[in-house]
Amino acid sequence: MEPYQLPSDEEVRQAYQQGEDAMVGLVRKLTDIIKVLAARMQALEDRLAKNSGNSGKPPSSDGYNKPAPKSLRKRHGKKSGGQSGHTGYTLEAVEDPDRIEVHRVRQGSHCHAVLEEVEADKHEKRQVFDVPRVRIEVTEHRAEIKQCPQRGEVNKAAFPEGVTQPVQYGPEIRTQAVYFNQYQLVPLERTGEIFAELYGQALSEGTILEACQKVSEQVEPGNTAIKKHLTEQEEVVNFDETGNQVESKLQWLHSASTELLTYYAMHARRGKPAMDAIGILPDLKGRAIHDGWKSYFKYPILHGLCNAHHLRRLKFLEERYPQGWVTELVDLLEEIKGAVDRARQTCLTHLTPKQLTDFEKRYDRLVEQGFQANAPPEQPDDQPKKRGRIKQSSARNLLDELLYHKESVLAFMNDFKVPFDNNLAERDIRMMKVKQKISGWFRSKEGADRFCQIRGYISTSRKNGEQVLNVLRLAITGTPYLPPFVSPT
Repeated sequence: MEPYQLPSDEEVRQAYQQGEDAMVGLVRKLTDIIKVLAARMQALEDRLAKNSGNSGKPPSSDGYNKPAPKSLRKRHGKKSGGQSGHTGYTLEAVEDPDRIEVHRVRQGSHCHAVLEEVEADKHEKRQVFDVPRVRIEVTEHRAEIKQCPQRGEVNKAAFPEGVTQPVQYGPEIRTQAVYFNQYQLVPLERTGEIFAELYGQALSEGTILEACQKVSEQVEPGNTAIKKHLTEQEEVVNFDETGNQVESKLQWLHSASTELLTYYAMHARRGKPAMDAIGILPDLKGRAIHDGWKSYFKYPILHGLCNAHHLRRLKFLEERYPQGWVTELVDLLEEIKGAVDRARQTCLTHLTPKQLTDFEKRYDRLVEQGFQANAPPEQPDDQPKKRGRIKQSSARNLLDELLYHKESVLAFMNDFKVPFDNNLAERDIRMMKVKQKISGWFRSKEGADRFCQIRGYISTSRKNGEQVLNVLRLAITGTPYLPPFVSPT
């Protein structure tokens, strides 16, 4: 009988006629089939049960079965809307408007008396904020040419720096072209349409690409300096990666970032070959924060794991395989995070030794309970041994990580510079997914690299409180922004 082929009526009768041993053997074969099919069904049900809320799957994979949102954050009890101390953006009247229009009373509303010569007692004011219609301003530069009356030589005045062509676009138009295409993620064709609608001057794709290339070249030295600073100076660096299509092939955007710096790089690989080529992790002096992707652990450096990922995986176990240690471990991680947050708010730099000892003992006890409740898989003696590691349950896989990488899981508890999760890196790569939704994949590797250079520059600038248009304007004019604490290369 084949592995998944049920016995025919004739085979059942034959076994019955052969006696008890034949029937036991037949039932044993059917039991083995049931076990295999039950395991496959369980794996498929687990796969269907996973979503962006209880696993590492992205929200885009939820499809039409998107679960009701269940945030891992606890309710803070505050009212919705702006909180006390928040800087508002309400439109307020100005003291000195650019233009004043006086609307006069011509005649009385009841008696129709003529009131044009009567002075107004007072005015009721209403201010309208708007943008005047904009048109492109053309500046013609004329360089004088003169012949010396004494020696007869011809002399010509110099044009301003940057004025090199008979007809060209100025820095402001090129700055806005890069702004729309690279920051607002508007595709090339629609960027040209925006200029046609707003300014009456459509830009060609070549013009937009040329402006983007100019910015990319100008900011590359600064990005190299940021990469060096992340590698050698920062104590904690967040890492993440996400897939994207480049020239119709899957490639990977890698990010390295802090609260004030961002560095992007595109590579054909996701794992260690890509990380070696990018060159940050091999020489990293600080701690790497990441989601536990195995390639990161190939570097002998300090690590910190994203506990938001652990909470999602524990949530999956709560839903599919509820066990006491799972819920208690969720509560413990959140309790430790709360203690660290309260200590930070009171300007403390570490928890007390008693707190550290208590939290660590409770963590060890819960992990041990998890191992006791989830026995390791066994290889049946009657089946040929397979190469590699025996497949484990989701609970065992998580417990192995919590045990063998305990220092990395609890790094946020022992060092307040280490974040609880890797949300910073996830936020830094989110715009890549937005771009993918808006305008699809990159048509060339050069375009992908150009995007990484410009977006890294913009992200760093924004983190340091700079306005995007201003820093793009600086790059176009040859003086790109670089945070003052980063040494230029």
